[in-house]
Parts: sequence; C-alpha cells; structure tokens
Amino acid sequence: MKVADHVLRRLREWGVECVFGYAGDGINGLLAAWGRAENEPRFVQSRHEEMSAFQAVGYAKFSGRVGVCAATSGPGAIHLLNGLYDAKLDHVPVVAIVGQTDRSAMGGSYQQEVDLVSLYKDVASDFCEMATVPEQLPNLIDRAIRTAYGRRTVTAIILPADVQELEYTPPGHEFKMVPSSLGLGRAAPVPADEDLARAAQVLNAGERPAVLIGQGARGARAEVEQIADVLGAGVAKALLGKDALPDDLPYVTGAIGLLGTRPSYELMRDCDTLLVVGSSFPYTQFLPDLDQARAVQIDIDPHMVGLRYPFEVNLVGDASATLARLLPLLHRKEDRSWRQTVERNVSRWWEVMGRRAALDADPVNPEYVVHALDDLLPDDAVVTADSGSAANWYARHLRFRGSVRGSLSGTLATMGPGVPYAIGAKFAHPDRPAIALVGDGAMQMNGLMEMVTAAKYRSLWSDPRLIVCVLNNGDLNQVTWEMRSMSGAPQFEESQHIPDLPYADIAIRFGLDGVRVEKPEDVRPAWERALAADRPFVLDVRTDPAVPPIPPHATWDQMEATASAILRGDSDRGSVVRQGVKAKVQEFLPGGKDPREEQGR
Repeated sequence: MKVADHVLRRLREWGVECVFGYAGDGINGLLAAWGRAENEPRFVQSRHEEMSAFQAVGYAKFSGRVGVCAATSGPGAIHLLNGLYDAKLDHVPVVAIVGQTDRSAMGGSYQQEVDLVSLYKDVASDFCEMATVPEQLPNLIDRAIRTAYGRRTVTAIILPADVQELEYTPPGHEFKMVPSSLGLGRAAPVPADEDLARAAQVLNAGERPAVLIGQGARGARAEVEQIADVLGAGVAKALLGKDALPDDLPYVTGAIGLLGTRPSYELMRDCDTLLVVGSSFPYTQFLPDLDQARAVQIDIDPHMVGLRYPFEVNLVGDASATLARLLPLLHRKEDRSWRQTVERNVSRWWEVMGRRAALDADPVNPEYVVHALDDLLPDDAVVTADSGSAANWYARHLRFRGSVRGSLSGTLATMGPGVPYAIGAKFAHPDRPAIALVGDGAMQMNGLMEMVTAAKYRSLWSDPRLIVCVLNNGDLNQVTWEMRSMSGAPQFEESQHIPDLPYADIAIRFGLDGVRVEKPEDVRPAWERALAADRPFVLDVRTDPAVPPIPPHATWDQMEATASAILRGDSDRGSVVRQGVKAKVQEFLPGGKDPREEQGR
C-alpha cells in the first residue's frame, strides 16, 4: 500500500463520502490511488479549485459532517484559499488536502513551488502540517479531521508528490513515533450552576426581553421556543441562523442587520434585556444601545463570548444543554403586552413586504421574484444565497418553514458561493431540492460554469431539482447601492455594468433546463415549472436595478441624502428615486393586499 492509498482508506474509515477537488500533477499519486480505490470516497470534480472549496463548505454546512477538498500544489492550493477562508470565518469544519513539489526540489525555486505551510498558517491556524515520511500517517489525517470537527474550523494536510508514492509504513511502538486512532468523542458542555443562576436573575428582571440566535442555536430549536414562551420574548435571527427557527412563528422577527427586517430593528431598539444564543453577529450598531439592555450570551466557544456587546453574563456551553438547564430557573412573564407588540410588528412587516413585492418595476421587481417563491418553497428545500442584492431578498422575503435549510457566506461575504454551495448541498442531501438565489454578477463570476458540474453529477441525485434563480439586472447592484448610500456617489458605470447573457439558453446547451422571464405575470409559472423539473434548472429573470435594498432603519432623511447623491449624476437617477420612494412609503400605509393581486398595477 502506498501513502496515497492509505490516505483514501483513512478518509473512508472516518466516513468521508466525497472529496471536492480538481486534478493536477501535484496530486497525481492521490488520483492514481482513487483509481485503485474505485473512486471511494467519491472525487467530485468542479471547474475550479475555489469552487471545490465552496462545495466542501456547502456540504459541511448542510450535512453537519466535515467537508474535504483537494488540490494540486502551487496554483491549485492558492485557488482553494477563498473558499477555505469562507469556512474559517463561518466556523465550518473543512479539511484541505493539497499537493506539494517533491521533497528533493524544496528550496530550489522549482516550478509551482510555494511555501504552503506559511501560506496556510492563517487559514488553517489550528492545524496545518506537511507529511515528509509515511510514519506521520495516519496521525495527520486523524488530527486534521478531529480538529476541524472539534474547533469548527479549517485544517490542512500538505502531501509532497514523492511522499504520496512511498510505500506506507505505519508508526511503530518506539521512540518519536505517534500512533493514532479513529473516532471523535462527543460532549455537550454546560456552564457552572452559579453562572446559570446569574443569567436567570438578569433575564427574570427584564420586562421587554429580546433573543438573538445564530447558527449555534440550530440544534436547540425546542429550547429556544420554550425560552421565548417563558420570557414572552421576540426572537431575531442572524443570517447564518435563518434556518435555526421557523419564520411562521408569530414572534420570530426575521433577520437582523443591514439586510434585516424592520421588526428585528424595532425589537433591538426597544428591548431592555437581550439573550444571544450561538451568534457572533458583528454589527454592534444593530444591537441595543450599549447602556440600554442587560445582556446574557451563550456560546460553545470561549473565544467568542463577550464580543460585540457589554454582556453582563457570559455562558460557555452547548446551546441546547445550556438552555435546558437555564429554563427551570426562569419565571414565566404574565404580562404579554411586549410579546403582543412584537407580534403586531411582525404581522405588519409581512404586509409591507407584500406591498413592496407588488410594486411595478421595469421589467420585473426582484422583491416579487423571491416573494413569489415564498409560498411555493418545499418544506424540505435547501436554499442558498449569493452575496449581493440577492441576499437582501433572501433575508427579507423567504419564510423558512418545516425542515427548510439555508445559508450564505455570512462573515466573509464573498461573491460566488451560491451555486457551489447548492451543489455541495445536493451531495449532502441528494433527496432534497436545492435552490440558489444569485445575482448576474456572481453567475458570471463562477456560477455559470458550475452548472457544468451540476450537469455532470445530476444522475446521482434521487431528487434532480437544483434551481438557480439569476436576478439579471445588468448591474453589480449591491455595490452600486452602497456607493449611493454610503459614499454619496452616483453609479460608476465602468465598474458596475455587466453584460447580459442568455443564462437559461446556456443551461439548456449544457443539457439542463431553463427559462427567461421578462414579465411579472410569468414569474410564478416559471417557479412552478422549475420546481417540477426533472433536471437542474436556470431561472433567468430580468429584474429592475433601480429597486432599492432599503435597510430597515432607513429614515426619510437618509433616503433624501441618497436621492441627492443620485441626482448629481446617476445614469438611472429618475427610476432609482421613484422606486425608492415607492418602496419606503409602503411602511406608512395601512392594510395591504395580496401581492399577486396587486402585481402589475
């Protein structure tokens, strides 16, 4: 057995089913071993190593298992980095296996020689090692996987090409050998009793409690619901925790932050007590004023507590186990007026969203595109969103119900993961539909070619549905709006305009299906067709770039300042101001009709 054969065997013993990668001579030994192993674990070929890393991240996010990616030396290893940083910043377990030049060439300025240990020492800071002799295995693989799981991070193993071809010799029972074993012990740590008592005192004293949850609360749905009921609290969600609690609960206010909802903004603005569970939401300005609320944080990672807000009590522990111990110490709030206020705000917000989706636009309102999906969304769907204006509509218009899962690049906020995340999700859950909401910028950056990957592997998925909805507005829209609202600058067309491509037609040429939509009345039928398709489907919708992603805290004064910047020279200034005013005014109108009835008026 060669070292490369042993690497694949050890991955199989750890239960790794897929390795997302791209070929290169730096991993030729591994590729040959894959052939001898009859492609177990399965090698999933992307169009680019960055996409392999994103697919590993998507697989890990939606499966709960470690994602593994592989690349050749030099440029291949470099290409992985953006996806690996996405995993690191979102606390996702991913292991990277990368090739390196032969040991005899190291230090000789050889072709594709890059100091990978130095290059990877940040992204894989918890564990990054290079194998130079066979006896280092299986320890390196075991520690890389165990560390990735235990610390929810990125680890890396560097394999020189000549080491891959050596005969495998296990570590012996002798000096300076490191034998290893399989398996990962599981634990649910909980805080000390005195810390729980202090937290309960803070929460019991509050009259207007708010709860903010992130992805760390995903395994504590029942306990979060009980806490919210006992405290009479509203619950807001960081975007990475969008699927941690259903949106059809009347006290769930939805996303928080720049991409968030008005009721989440109001919840934080008016609360006097804050409980944060499993979230390191970074934008302090969207939390209560620093002297406004007494606050408690729960996080499993001691390095992540105490961040973002002056918490009075920091509880280090598993969210589910900690909340279960905290619940008996809490007093049920008999006065439910605060909860009723929260629920009224939530109800009104959904009326506003319906009216905003119903506004006419040229040619299609992007809010309506996502709003139309809301009541068609399968209860077992996996939804991804790319960075950009698509993330706004994902955050605000989709109500997750049932077992719907969803994610995006939360902390790195990189462009490009929407489609590869969805492909990773299909390998994690081949029996569930996947839907990616992406802008045309992200689709051109890399999503389009990953439809080739979808075409290559679709026969492996028992549910063939992988729907990519392209919000095609010819503009790098999120940056355009940030220039207008944050820099007071009109749109710079040379950097912002992008070509119009026939995305659906290209998908059809790949052997997939798709349709282009240019009228609002065709949006819902297109979604229905895509959801009934027997293969991956591209929904190419021509949307209006003038529809503003208005943040929930935007005031009329801020709107006026943005409009003033636009009027100083923006090429689309008339449409932008008109759409912005129409969208904002919906918040001040009473009542509301079904957007499907209003569409086109």
